[in-house]
Amino acid sequence: MSKKLDVCIVGAGAIGGFLGARLAAAGEAKVSAIARGPTLAALREHGWRLEQGGASIVAPATATDDARTLGRQDLVVVAVKGQALPAVAPAIAALCGDETIVLPAMNGVPWWFCHGVAAIDAAPLASVDPDGTIAAAIPLSRVLGCVVHASTTSPEPGVVCHVRGEGLIIGEPAGGKSERAARIAALLAHAGFDVSVSADIRYDIWYKLWGNLTMNPVSALTGATSDRVLADPLVSEFCIAAMREAAAVGARIGCRIAETPQDRQAVARKLGAFKTSMLQDVEAGRTLELDGIVGAVAEIGRRLAIPTPNIDALLGLTRLYARVKGLYPDDSPMYP
Repeated sequence: MSKKLDVCIVGAGAIGGFLGARLAAAGEAKVSAIARGPTLAALREHGWRLEQGGASIVAPATATDDARTLGRQDLVVVAVKGQALPAVAPAIAALCGDETIVLPAMNGVPWWFCHGVAAIDAAPLASVDPDGTIAAAIPLSRVLGCVVHASTTSPEPGVVCHVRGEGLIIGEPAGGKSERAARIAALLAHAGFDVSVSADIRYDIWYKLWGNLTMNPVSALTGATSDRVLADPLVSEFCIAAMREAAAVGARIGCRIAETPQDRQAVARKLGAFKTSMLQDVEAGRTLELDGIVGAVAEIGRRLAIPTPNIDALLGLTRLYARVKGLYPDDSPMYP
């Protein structure tokens, strides 16, 4: 019998809990979690809990707030918000051995995204990893890129409800295929996820970001569900203008999008009324994941000397709103 893989979920919220519960229930991995506060207590008492399709999935969980107690892992799934990653990066480093794979299941531009992109200088993105803390703790050689196409909620600590979608795209940051990507894809597929291995994961990340870039912050500012954002012609046109700017930035860094913003909005309309993750964070009083989703695009545009006035306005307005509401730190660097 082959040895079960040691898998650790760092951040057992809505997405981390979804991934952890499915992996633990599938039985091919020993799944642990790094968590804190009420989520840690809930995992220790009840294990993984997932509500999906009218059924409940429950599986035992090993949960701790001290990564050093878990030892080296085969796979570390990072599912924290981008703004929390610098603080947890040392814990992730403590979980890593020479062969450990780190899979960041996160929204927005990851810290490694611009590595090797000739059009951009090598300095870390101030919006994502301002002092290089993340890159220093998690070498790029350990990273597999990941895009999550799933909607989940966490109505209470330690409980996840699946809403729609179970798609995962993974791939090597440098592009191409690899044995390790195929191996992790097989593990995830066995847990019931719809997994594909991409030869250009940077494009897949940018494509998802292209849709989230406007819908997330606009919904956070207005409190509107997606259908109402798209139904207002002035707001819709503003979003289209910002998406055109992001498409121009993407084209310069090897992530050219063939669709029009109107094409992407048509897809979003078919999903009906939904609350974006950023709107859910506003309603729950959680800090906003603004830097990797909006700030990074504005910063890359500035480095490339591509004007992004609509993205800049969206960043400034949402950042100010979040600061007034106590959902974004006042002492964070102002960029661009």
